[in-house]
Amino acid sequence: MRPGTGRRGIDSGLAGQTLFASVDYGSIPVFGVPDVSEQSRGAYLAIQPCPGGLAMIASVEGVVGAVAADSLVIEVGGIGYRVFASPAVIAGAQPGGRLKLHTFHLVREDVQALYGFRTVEELGFFNLLLTVTGVGPKVALAIVGSRPTPDLQLAIMAQDQAVLVSIPGIGKKLAERVIFELKEKVAAAGVAVGGSAAAGAAAGEGEIVAALQALGYSLAEAREASRTALAAVGVASTLEERVKAALRSLLRS
Repeated sequence: MRPGTGRRGIDSGLAGQTLFASVDYGSIPVFGVPDVSEQSRGAYLAIQPCPGGLAMIASVEGVVGAVAADSLVIEVGGIGYRVFASPAVIAGAQPGGRLKLHTFHLVREDVQALYGFRTVEELGFFNLLLTVTGVGPKVALAIVGSRPTPDLQLAIMAQDQAVLVSIPGIGKKLAERVIFELKEKVAAAGVAVGGSAAAGAAAGEGEIVAALQALGYSLAEAREASRTALAAVGVASTLEERVKAALRSLLRS
C-alpha cells in the first residue's frame, strides 16, 4: 500500500505487542508525522524527551477508536495508539468519545507498550510501584486500578496486607515486599528533608511534602495536604501519622 492512501493496522512486531493499532495514511505525510492540522480537530500527542535522545509518549488525547478487555485504541492524527488501562478506565470509554490519558511508555528489546491513567497522581504511583522488586507493569496497573490511589497508599502506610492481597495477581509475599519497600522510600524521603529543614512546623511540613512527592503527588497537592495534616495531628506527631493524615485528606478531596 502506498503512503498517502488507505488505512491499515500496524503491529510492533515485538513479542506480539501492538503499540500502533492502526494508521490512516490519508491524514499523514510520507514522513509518517501526523499533520499539524489535526490539532485543530482536538487530537493531541504529548512527546516528552528522555535521556539518550529517546522520546517518551507522556499523554494521549483523541477519539476512542476501539475498546478491548484490557486496552483501548485512541486515534490521534491518523494513528491509533493501543493503550493498556485499568478496568475502570476501559468501562468509562465509549467508541467515538473523547479521552485523554497520561501514559507510561514501556520500551524494551522485546516489547513496546503504552499504559494509560486518568490522573498524573495515578501515573506517579504506577512509576513508584515499578521500583519495587518483582513488580512489573501488569501488576502495577492492577494495583493502581483496584481502588483510589490515596486509599492504596494508606493501606501501605498502615501495613494492611489484606488490601493488596485482595487484588488479582498479588500474593502475600509480594504484598509484604510492596509495603516494606514503599514505606522505606516514603520514610527516607521525609527523613532526608527533616534532617536539613528548620525546626518546628516548617520541618514537619517539609517532611510530609517530601514523603507525598515520593508517592507521586505534585508539589502543590503535597503542600496543601501537609497543611491539612499538621492541623489535624500536630507537629509533635510522627512522620507516619502525618503522612497518613495527609493521605486521608487527599482521599476526601
